[in-house]
Amino acid sequence: MIAVLRWGAWLCIAALLVLMYAHLGFFDFQTIAVGIGRLGSILGFMLPPGGFSDLDELLYAVLQTLAMAFAGSMLANVIAIPLGFLAARNVVASAILHFLVRRVLDVIRGVDVLIWALVFISVVGLGPFAGILAIVVSDTGALAKLYAEAIEAVDRRPRDAVLAAGGNRLQGIRFGLVPQVLPLILSNAIYFFESNTRNATVLGVVGAGGIGLALFDRIRVNDWHSASLVILLILITVYGIDTLTEGVRRRLVTQS
Repeated sequence: MIAVLRWGAWLCIAALLVLMYAHLGFFDFQTIAVGIGRLGSILGFMLPPGGFSDLDELLYAVLQTLAMAFAGSMLANVIAIPLGFLAARNVVASAILHFLVRRVLDVIRGVDVLIWALVFISVVGLGPFAGILAIVVSDTGALAKLYAEAIEAVDRRPRDAVLAAGGNRLQGIRFGLVPQVLPLILSNAIYFFESNTRNATVLGVVGAGGIGLALFDRIRVNDWHSASLVILLILITVYGIDTLTEGVRRRLVTQS
């Protein structure tokens, strides 16, 4: 009987969700059918890929995207590591400082990287520099929170041993805490670089340069043959970066 009531409750919840989405217009089947037909036409226009005369320009845009992702990721880590220690309760004794750092990180993480890109485009203009700043700010909030939680979860005994042996607080952090969180820091730094390779592509669509801007320009003029070549280059780049960084991550984490 209890199982029947439980399943009935889940079915009622599912029915309410369906009704809510239907009321919001998510189940407009006529629009969905038209969209599927249009998608088929666009896919037909995209094959075979074209625009190979612009391959040099596109490869330069790919390098620009990779440079934007790498610079943004590395700068974000440089800023996030000390912020992560400041946000960790077992490192910072001041409750006020800890609270302020945490709230600042919450504000930074609450704004999506695309919004940051639009903000910095308004400040510094179009181009990859705005994309780098957007990645730095967005990743700093996320990485600092991850590092703070990792630092709070470590074993305190190694740091206590360093302090008992006569070391100061900085030495306790350096030799007692850092070796425990270093594998996680390295792993997250590499993962965020992988993710930012894709993010930098999306940022180009809003004007931050790179291969995303080249894709947007071709879609805007309905040059679907060239757009398919750009998408193919993006897929190859993401696959290559994922494969490369996976091997690097394994080696660094194993050695650390």
